[in-house]
Amino acid sequence: MNREPDWALWRSFSAVVANGSLSAAARELGISQPTVGRHIETLEYDLGLSLFERTLSGLKPNVAALRIYEPVAAAQASLAQAAILAEGAQAEFGGTVRITASTMVSNYVLPDLLVAIRQRYPAIALELVPTDSAENLLLREADIAIRMFRPNQLDLVTKKLGEIPMVPVAHQDYLDRRGTPKTPADLYYHDLIGLDRSDLIIAHAQKVGFPLKREQFLLRSDSQTQLWELLRAGLGVGFAQAGLVAQTLGMVALPIDLAIPPLEVWLTTHRELFTSHRIRAIYDALAEGLSVYIGITDS
Repeated sequence: MNREPDWALWRSFSAVVANGSLSAAARELGISQPTVGRHIETLEYDLGLSLFERTLSGLKPNVAALRIYEPVAAAQASLAQAAILAEGAQAEFGGTVRITASTMVSNYVLPDLLVAIRQRYPAIALELVPTDSAENLLLREADIAIRMFRPNQLDLVTKKLGEIPMVPVAHQDYLDRRGTPKTPADLYYHDLIGLDRSDLIIAHAQKVGFPLKREQFLLRSDSQTQLWELLRAGLGVGFAQAGLVAQTLGMVALPIDLAIPPLEVWLTTHRELFTSHRIRAIYDALAEGLSVYIGITDS
């Protein structure tokens, strides 16, 4: 070995192995593809070792690279843990808190909750990550996560805030045009709005004896926010969070019992981050606001 490689070279190496190409690694790291390429060349030179086979489809890690990758990935996780510990040791109420939640909660629930939180903690910057994928708290992709399922990662502080009923719903404009369905069978005569590639709704309907087929959804999308906007526009009958329906003008929860399982609401953060004053403050404020939102349909 000529000299000890810089950590930036190892980060690029790990990203290329994990993603399979220079371009994908560059996107993950937020740097240019030529920079990643130079990092790989410099690392191979410093180690005096070839790590990749150059193919038309990208860079293929050889046996040596695969052997090295495991301790490098472990080192990355250790550094992320160190950052978490350092974050938790900070006591001031400034800085940034990164929050991830589903697209529905991020777009239609959080904005109202954040008004009071921003007034209470004006020095804390908030980064919001609307996504329906599970961001990894352990690798610092988020500080706080609002989940609709119970997190199962270790070293997390989790709190179940409650459950949100899911109800069949339509806009009053649609009901004025087409009438109000009162039984599951009535739904066959209405314009249904539902998921496209996912069979989640269909599987549940069939489970409770309602033989629903994909073709019966006349408007389909796998974007939850788009489905909600289609419902708000009065385009048909669909399914939504009862709390959201209750606070949206014109939306009507239909008197049909389809035994739809409620959405569990969990608030979670890393155990070490919970000692950070600013993260604890935002965590507690979110818990308070979300509990009010969940309780809308109980009052």
